[in-house]
Amino acid sequence: MCSIIKLPSAWVPIALSLVMLAIMITFFVMSGPPVPEADEGVGAHLFQLWLVLEVFLIAFFAIKWLPQKPRQVLLILAIQITAVLVVCAPVFILHL
Repeated sequence: MCSIIKLPSAWVPIALSLVMLAIMITFFVMSGPPVPEADEGVGAHLFQLWLVLEVFLIAFFAIKWLPQKPRQVLLILAIQITAVLVVCAPVFILHL
């Protein structure tokens, strides 16, 4: 697994998830509890762009490396998907 995690296509999606989580926490701390607005705001637009980018990055990683090293790649894919779900959880829990 050590050789797979060193690949940018393996760690970049995880790093982006952590950055998005930090951005979400910053928005929550600075603006307080979310209130319904006519326009979703910058945070929602960043989240939507991140989610689309994340799907493409994870799909690229899976398509490129899964046939070559399936066992190691499945572990990294599980970590990547868990990171995405952790970031998406506040959106579903708070009904944003």
